Amino acid sequence: MVIGPEAPAVAGVADAIRDAGIAVFGPGASAARLEGSKRFAKDFMVRNDIPTSDYYVFDAGEGEGGQDAAFAQLEQMFSADGAVVIKADGLAAGKGVTVATTLDEARAALVECFDGRFGEAGDTVVLEECLVGPECSVLCFVDGETVVPMAPSQDHKRVGEGDTGPNTGGMGVYSPVPMVDDATYATMVDIMRDVARALAAEDIEFRGILYGGFMLTEKGPQVLEFNVRFGDPETQVLLPRLRTDLFDALYATATGGLDDIELEFDDLDGVSVVMASAGYPGSCETGLEITGIDDAETIEGVQVFHAGTVRDADGTVRTSGGRVLNVTALAPDFTTAIERAYEAVDRINFEGAFTRRDIGQKALTW
Repeated sequence: MVIGPEAPAVAGVADAIRDAGIAVFGPGASAARLEGSKRFAKDFMVRNDIPTSDYYVFDAGEGEGGQDAAFAQLEQMFSADGAVVIKADGLAAGKGVTVATTLDEARAALVECFDGRFGEAGDTVVLEECLVGPECSVLCFVDGETVVPMAPSQDHKRVGEGDTGPNTGGMGVYSPVPMVDDATYATMVDIMRDVARALAAEDIEFRGILYGGFMLTEKGPQVLEFNVRFGDPETQVLLPRLRTDLFDALYATATGGLDDIELEFDDLDGVSVVMASAGYPGSCETGLEITGIDDAETIEGVQVFHAGTVRDADGTVRTSGGRVLNVTALAPDFTTAIERAYEAVDRINFEGAFTRRDIGQKALTW
């Protein structure tokens, strides 16, 4: 059994299935708090010496540690650093994070959390120092203390080209990451192994994918966040490059046999471009007909992954969410992969569709 999305993991679905004697790929509720609570993740990192940014935690109520204190802390952080990250503590579908570069923007983000835009997820808010540097993700299979890493990837979180606009669940990704040298990659993997050891030391069993989101700072890699699942859109560019049988890796993770698994990846460059609905990451119209997917997949090296779609009884594919499709292309070099991905994107149509047109360009500068 594989537990995919974060909400069932946080709800403890894996625990119930394991208690029934069935092998499960996916963390139990205790381990899933690494994604389910930003506060838990930050507290865990600090007490286990995992490199991360400074942070402060506030609740929606009044009084000490409440909203007034949160707004006062914002002003203090801006006077010192000029940028702050505001995070809703709980699950918010990738939309509960704001990197604020002005005090007004930071205040507005805090109001959104406390006013209920993210439901209970915003009842507690984490304010973080804004780290500077390129981001990088490392996804690892973990069966307790054994960690088997995948190739690095780099997501594009902001909705607009040039990394502008609000954060999203991801607008595109590429892998491998040329800017990440062997030493930097080894440091990130060592950090992930430290995380697995710390979880085990706290009697928290982790069996599944542990996703480390890193900022590559002047002081070295620091952890921005954890996910406890295959990341989206990272997975759509990593798994097509994976030569190792995925079932073998999943089963070994679920049953504690990762020592026998060595991952092998194709020596190809991969780019995945998200096609989104007009209005994303805000509200979007759904039910719009999508055409051209079959035509796009005739391009060499291209696969189209469905994210926010439904199929009518007559076979018509329609939009059902904000991020609709991931258009992935593999090629011997990034220039060709980017060309193939956008050629495929341009063959797919639905009303209001948009993409970032700069996915993968950073890979060409290294």
